[in-house]
Amino acid sequence: MDGRSAPLGTGQRIRSRAIWAVALFTAAVPPAFVGLGIAEFSADQTNVAWPLAFGFWLLGVLFALAAAVPTLRHWDGLPSATRWLGALPLLSVSLFLSVALIAALVA
Repeated sequence: MDGRSAPLGTGQRIRSRAIWAVALFTAAVPPAFVGLGIAEFSADQTNVAWPLAFGFWLLGVLFALAAAVPTLRHWDGLPSATRWLGALPLLSVSLFLSVALIAALVA
């Protein structure tokens, strides 16, 4: 470090937001699987699972952004573990979207 440090409590807020982002991304997985099952095996047009999965995923993205912005703003003043914890949720989302876009273009 070069003597600069993040404001008091920034590391804790980053950790908290990153953990919430991961938890919300994880919470989106079961409704997505249920939504796939309902879409393939049921003639019922009322599928609540997909909006629920999308809502959890969207909240996860918001928390990932809320963790990434202060992480990038105070990168030099944060410990290495906090840096990567704050950046990885958003990096994983952007990687997922990039793979999905490439798969859609190739197919």
